[in-house]
Amino acid sequence: MKFYLKFIFAVSLSVLISAGFAEADTKPPAEGGVLPQINLMVPENPDHQQYLGVTGKKSFAIPDITAEVVIIEIFSMY
Repeated sequence: MKFYLKFIFAVSLSVLISAGFAEADTKPPAEGGVLPQINLMVPENPDHQQYLGVTGKKSFAIPDITAEVVIIEIFSMY
């Protein structure tokens, strides 16, 4: 259950924050390609920082999240 909540929180946080901080390319990544590094702001809440495993940082990248699996859902809105 804890892993599931960690996963949901990480995905939600990534989607919400990356929308404002990711530098958009004009083309999507190629199928099977590597996702570009996305830097995210560390949450202000210390519990959330500890949950993600990013305490003591100002920003973090998705590989910094302490989880076995992080799933990223990309929405094409426009």
